[in-house]
Amino acid sequence: MQILTPCVYWAQRHGEIYLRVELSDTKVKYSVFHLPTQGHGAKGDNEYKFSLEFLETIRPEIEHKSTQRQVDIKIKKQEERWWDRLTLQEKRPLFLAPDFNRWLDESDAEMELQAKEEEKINKISVESRVRKDPYLGLKKGYLFMYNLVQFLGFAWVFVNLTVRLFILGRDSFHDTFHTTADVMYFCQMMAVLEVINPLLGLVKTGFFPAMIQVAGRNVILFVIFGCLEEMQNKPVIFFVFYLWSTVEVFRYPFYMLACIGTEWKLLTWLRYSLWIPLYPLGVVAEAVAVIQSLPIFDETRLFSLPLPALLGHYLSFSYTLQLYLVLMFLGLFINFRYLYKQRRRRYRSRKRKVH
Repeated sequence: MQILTPCVYWAQRHGEIYLRVELSDTKVKYSVFHLPTQGHGAKGDNEYKFSLEFLETIRPEIEHKSTQRQVDIKIKKQEERWWDRLTLQEKRPLFLAPDFNRWLDESDAEMELQAKEEEKINKISVESRVRKDPYLGLKKGYLFMYNLVQFLGFAWVFVNLTVRLFILGRDSFHDTFHTTADVMYFCQMMAVLEVINPLLGLVKTGFFPAMIQVAGRNVILFVIFGCLEEMQNKPVIFFVFYLWSTVEVFRYPFYMLACIGTEWKLLTWLRYSLWIPLYPLGVVAEAVAVIQSLPIFDETRLFSLPLPALLGHYLSFSYTLQLYLVLMFLGLFINFRYLYKQRRRRYRSRKRKVH
């Protein structure tokens, strides 16, 4: 196979040199600056080689990009200054020609450089005019500690339920409330801050989805489980608590790391994927708990509303819970739609960063 010389086109700026080699399907190897390649040129598949001795010194970092029709090479000058010519020899090599797609005269290059400098200065001045939040560190510290405390609380519930399940089996279902309720009370009371934080502008999450989730869980925990002793030994509590804690042991660490600008890809995937099956399952478990509590509220008349004698003795709280069941599944639809959009937005932004 004979060695040929390809056509090379060049242009320069004050700090860079651009070379365009007309070859396709190339395998490039170079040293500063001899460039042997194998590729397809005007005379077919051959080995191509050319050598340049530059007018002045260049930096060793060389960037190249191969396309289907050419090889683009970017070389940085050691000193940012305009060269009178490309090569040390005054006579231009026969294979070298100006690249008129990139070609600029010295005055045009100076104007381009000046425009870039002005754009950079304008950008810096705009950024300097943007008022920095003096309490940003305090806000991030508060959010970090909040998410850390919530993570520790739900992790304790998750580990406790898991260990008891392995040791006691199904017998652990009936004692779930008495062993974990205090910690769950604390976590759900703390969760009220998730409704307040968006109102204060501390987080960008929506107010209504947070309110729906927090209010719904607190009704189940404080009204259904907390007020009815007959419900506190039922196995459904285990499933409700276990599904809640499984979701939260991944959600809170994700937000905690976001406060310090850190991301773990596996944790991100778990946070945005696990809720897809677990969130509807949690709502179903909550609905089962509500249905099981209806006859108990009818029998005990707890929270019932007294009525005049003509209308009846009382209005059972179970009617309110039946309406709540409808609202619960409506809230599931709203929250699921919001979370799914958030997930899509997250992964779209990550794809843009990759590209």
